[in-house]
Amino acid sequence: MTPNSRSDVAAHPPGAPAEADGRPHPAADAPSLRLVRLALHGSFYALLGVALGPVVVGAKPLALLAPGLALAAVYGLAVVRGPGPAEGADRGAPIGVAGFSARAGRLWLAAVTALWLVLLCMDHGFSYVAFPLFFLFLHALPVRWSLPAVAAATAAVVAAQAAAPGGLTAAKVIGPVAGAAVAVLTAYGYAALYRETRRRQRLIDDLVRTRDELAAAQREAGRLAERQRLAREIHDTLAQGLSSIVLLARAAETADPGAARARMREVARTASDNLAEARRFVQALIPPALEDAPLPEALRRVTARTVPTAAFHLDGEPCALPVESEVALLRLTQEALANVARHARADRAAVTLAYLDGQVTLDIYDDGVGFAPGDGPADGRRTFGLHGMRERIAELGGTLTVESAPGEGTAVAAALPVRTPVPAPRPAPDAPVKAGAR
Repeated sequence: MTPNSRSDVAAHPPGAPAEADGRPHPAADAPSLRLVRLALHGSFYALLGVALGPVVVGAKPLALLAPGLALAAVYGLAVVRGPGPAEGADRGAPIGVAGFSARAGRLWLAAVTALWLVLLCMDHGFSYVAFPLFFLFLHALPVRWSLPAVAAATAAVVAAQAAAPGGLTAAKVIGPVAGAAVAVLTAYGYAALYRETRRRQRLIDDLVRTRDELAAAQREAGRLAERQRLAREIHDTLAQGLSSIVLLARAAETADPGAARARMREVARTASDNLAEARRFVQALIPPALEDAPLPEALRRVTARTVPTAAFHLDGEPCALPVESEVALLRLTQEALANVARHARADRAAVTLAYLDGQVTLDIYDDGVGFAPGDGPADGRRTFGLHGMRERIAELGGTLTVESAPGEGTAVAAALPVRTPVPAPRPAPDAPVKAGAR
């Protein structure tokens, strides 16, 4: 224990230690420490009552009653003020008594000690009250003052016992010294208990704070994930549909009446499809294109509708895929073909869906003008298409490759793992039943 370690043992009988901002430390209100404080309060008043008992029954002078009651009242001031923070308790003040300032705490401790010394001088029977006072010195004073105070109180008890009938004996010396030693060792044990309690309380506070921070981070991650989902859905559905509507409307402006009517019918159909898509992704359901057709047929329809001159090829035997995988491949096809229709100026384009062992692949190729994959649009606009496609495929454990160069066309290749469920073995219908089986 060092002079500054008082802040670790400041949970003295009249109160509890305080934090630097003046609030009681949470560890000081632990049930075990409250019980210790109550035990110390009780021991003080019990020993004081034992010493005053003979006075009450008339076996000792009545003059002891007044200072005895005064000592009980003064000591009770700290008890009545409760476990409030001591001013300067953790800031190096010599005395940290709960409910008092440093100066008031010094005066309170001096008054308690003076009244006890008066009673001790009047009757050696008050020697036993020194034991709880030892704890008061050890917990309310820094070590450079507390140990000398305990030694001085022990010497006062020995002197009072020596003045009693029978004179000074070994027992009258050993008893007070042993009591002081027990008090010092108990105070050190109490200090260790308090430090451990405070460490645990800090750990609990850290865990609670970490849990709150983790919950906040999860909420933020969920919010960002939902924003990313909506951004991808809007880009891959509504944005593409609106772009198609704009192109069809412009084409209808310069077409003859028959062709214009056909374009307007196409505009109406595209708007209807996009309305269905908007309702679908708000409700997070399966895209309309996959509701009434398997993935290969849905991709065939998307190809024919978006780039009528593009060819669709199917390799391998189609198998059932998770809904999120089919949605990702459908959105990838829509995005890639929309880019072909708007930017590629291609003569030929092809979409190939292949079911292989352990994976499904999708390739979209065109022989258009191509681009440099690392370059953005010439007008500086921020694009979301390739980034959104890569995110979709990566979330499902797949890979996406985009190969292109100016004047050499573009190839987009995606691969997703296929996890085919293994059916549980079924017993043969004619299998014999073992004896005793139920």
